[in-house]
Amino acid sequence: MKSYRKELWFNIPSRRGFLNITPELNQCLKESGIKEGLLLCNAMHITASVFINDDESGLHRDFESWLEKLAPEKPYTQYDHNGYEDNGDAHLKRTIMGREVVVAITEGQMDFGPWEQVFYGEFDGMRKKRVLVKIIGEY
Repeated sequence: MKSYRKELWFNIPSRRGFLNITPELNQCLKESGIKEGLLLCNAMHITASVFINDDESGLHRDFESWLEKLAPEKPYTQYDHNGYEDNGDAHLKRTIMGREVVVAITEGQMDFGPWEQVFYGEFDGMRKKRVLVKIIGEY
């Protein structure tokens, strides 16, 4: 079994945002040379997420609206966590959206269903954060 590891870095210029990282993962897969196996992609920060869904702007606005209803950013005083920081909502949003994805690799391609793409979700942005890509399998 072969393995490949790479860290990707993202800096979302706003507090929250979604970024399609499927092209970056395809590049990692190409670099790895692995044809059959599994790709793990996970956010290495507790206020960011990696998830699979459709790349549709209306859906992304729906995520933002829904998450803000579930864990509103303000007032900051509503969160016990917000003593030193003001990102209690970001921790909750990350928990809802998830930490990682695992994608099957078949014949050198990510084995997706229709419309599936991988996204980086940021809930406390405006700084660099990293995502880990680990691919294991056979050439």
